[in-house]
Amino acid sequence: MPTPVQTDLTVPSELGEVRRIQGEIKEALQSNQFGDRDLFHIELALEEALVNAIKHGNQLDPDKKVFVRYSVIPDRFDIRIEDQGDGFCPEDVPDPTAIENLERPCGRGLLMIRSFMSNVTYHGKGNVVTMTKHRSPDDE
Repeated sequence: MPTPVQTDLTVPSELGEVRRIQGEIKEALQSNQFGDRDLFHIELALEEALVNAIKHGNQLDPDKKVFVRYSVIPDRFDIRIEDQGDGFCPEDVPDPTAIENLERPCGRGLLMIRSFMSNVTYHGKGNVVTMTKHRSPDDE
């Protein structure tokens, strides 16, 4: 039977935290019957967003934290990730699909997040991202 979940986490700026959070969220998604394809999409987008917050936002500063709030209901996953960094403007990140950027590494994670999630919004100075994934009706 589906079990709605709502959780707030405060985590240190350590890359090892990413897997722990992914595992916790995966359990909540599975208990709400999210299928393998949705789990895969969420896991990849989550990894990118958390690594961005820890590595790029907080610069791996052990004195800074990442704040995560997520909820899972049977048809939807919502997450808010906030770092304590200076933020960024997502529109300033080069389009990785443009010919001149094909061999540049930047921007691919943001593109992946946008393609795998139903909605992605950056807030304020760019140090807060909210993401939503609607459960796919045909995903098993």
